[in-house]
Amino acid sequence: MWDNKRFHTLNYELKKKFGEKIYKVSLDGGFTCPNRDGTLGNKGCIFCSDKGSGEFAGDRRKSIGDQIDDQLKLIEKKFPKGKVIAYFQNFTNTYASIEKLRKIYTEALSHPRVSGLAIATRPDCIPEEVLDLLEELGKENFIWIELGLQTIHEKTSELINRGYSLEQFIISVENLLEKKIPFVTHLILGLPGESKTDILNSVRFVNKSKSWGIKLHLLHIIKETPLHEYYKTNSFPLMEKENYIELVVEILEILNPEMTVHRITGDGTRDTLIGPLWSLDKRSILNGVDKLLKEKNSYQGKFYTEY
Repeated sequence: MWDNKRFHTLNYELKKKFGEKIYKVSLDGGFTCPNRDGTLGNKGCIFCSDKGSGEFAGDRRKSIGDQIDDQLKLIEKKFPKGKVIAYFQNFTNTYASIEKLRKIYTEALSHPRVSGLAIATRPDCIPEEVLDLLEELGKENFIWIELGLQTIHEKTSELINRGYSLEQFIISVENLLEKKIPFVTHLILGLPGESKTDILNSVRFVNKSKSWGIKLHLLHIIKETPLHEYYKTNSFPLMEKENYIELVVEILEILNPEMTVHRITGDGTRDTLIGPLWSLDKRSILNGVDKLLKEKNSYQGKFYTEY
C-alpha cells in the first residue's frame, strides 16, 4: 500500500517528496535541557541517558559540517551518494539563543548533501522567535520538529519527570500548525503503570492533534539512568516481544493512514542496555510487525475513525 508496506513509513514519504531514498544523520548541536540545567530540574526525564537520548549522534566537540561528514562516512558503503536529513537529536535542540540556532541550522542546511532538518525539542522550548525562524527556514527547506510527548496521562508524566503539562503540548502544537511547521510526536510504549487502554488513548490523542508523524518507542532501561534506579527498587514488568509486536499492530490499525510512521521501536546500545534484551534485535521486531499485519490482512488505518 505504501511502497509494498502495510503502514505509511518515513522512507515512503521521503521518496515521494524527493524522488529518491533519503537517510537521516544524527547530530549533536551542543545543547542542554531545562530539565537538566536547573531551570526545571537537574535530572532530566527518568529514561534519558547522559547523552540526552542521542546515543548515535555525532561528536559535539566537532563542527556541524564535520559531524555530517563523519556520519556520512558511517553509511558510505550502503549510501555513497544522495541526500540526507540533518537530525538534531539529543537534548533540547531549540533551547539556545536565536543567534546560535540560526547559525547551526544554516550550517547544516549549507552542506551539499543535506536536504532538510529534523529538530528534536520540548513543547515548552519553542518561543515565538524560534517559531518565526523555523517558519523562515521552512519556506525554502524541508524542516520538521519532533516533540517528546511520551504519554497523555499526567500521573505517568509526573513519574517520568517530563516537566511540562499536556496543556503546554497542546499550545505548542497549535502554534506549529498556525505556522504550517510539520511536527512528529513521540510516544513510549510500556511505561510503568500504563495499561494497553492508556497507551491506545495516547495514540488517539495524537490522531486528533494533526501530527504529521509519529514515533513509537519501546521503553528500554539504560544503565545509570534514573529509570534504572527506579527499576531496582520498584520492579515492574518489561514488555515481552510478542506482546509488543501485537500492540504496535493494534496501534497501526487505529492510526490515521495519512500520518507518517517514523519509528516503531526504540534503540539501545548493547553495552548500556539493561532490558528488554530482545530489543537489540531490531530487525526481528520490524519483520514481526510486517508478518502479523500480513497474517491479519491488516494495515495502517484499518480501524481509524475521526474522533
